[in-house]
Amino acid sequence: MTTTNEIIKVENLSKSFGSLEVLKDISFTVHKGDVLGIIGPSGSGKSTLLRTICQLEKVTGGSIKICGDTLVKDGIYSDKKMMRKIGLNVGLVFQNFNLFPHFSVMKNITEAQRIVLGKSKKEAEETAFELLHKMNLEDKADFYPCQLSGGQQQRVSIARALALKPEVLFFDEPTSALDPELTGEILAVIRELAQEKMTMVVVTHEMSFARDTSDHIIFMDGGVIVEQGIPSDVINNPQAERTKAFLKRFNG
Repeated sequence: MTTTNEIIKVENLSKSFGSLEVLKDISFTVHKGDVLGIIGPSGSGKSTLLRTICQLEKVTGGSIKICGDTLVKDGIYSDKKMMRKIGLNVGLVFQNFNLFPHFSVMKNITEAQRIVLGKSKKEAEETAFELLHKMNLEDKADFYPCQLSGGQQQRVSIARALALKPEVLFFDEPTSALDPELTGEILAVIRELAQEKMTMVVVTHEMSFARDTSDHIIFMDGGVIVEQGIPSDVINNPQAERTKAFLKRFNG
């Protein structure tokens, strides 16, 4: 039974590409206001997991609920109307920004508001200006993505996702395309959102950030959840041998 503060509930999720099983019996819950950090080696299924929840990939089996609504149950999807409703509760920030290069920063943030939410131009621009202020990018509204640094582009993509007012925000390795100097500014934005109790799921290779910002950590490898729990347990005192091996360099 789904309680009111369960934003995401995933049960026995599986995903295959042909004969390749990339997700195997994945189950977890994310509560309102919590940050779930997902760590693990490349190719462990982390990004595929996010893509299934965000409706960019179809699952092979299992169930997903978002904000109490069923996206898929035992591999059977809900109707298109329900899928669209659920989609409006979910925001995704990609690792490579995915901004429209021919749109200004302002239009990148306002376009979806007008098309998806039916906002007027004035309403959409008011929201965009508020978010650009939050991202310290007020002076970049008329710039184009090619005129921005990678860190600025990623902050615009976060603003664009927030503009649709999702209940949960997903980050797929949001700093992997950035150099170390720019990584810090994106992690600072996510930390601020965490302090504001934005529900988030963050796939990251930044172990210190995952430990210090997450309420719960999942370590994935080979398409399965090897270990999960509170950050101090999983990262500082892992129990599974595979988790220990992965974290050995970080833990010194």
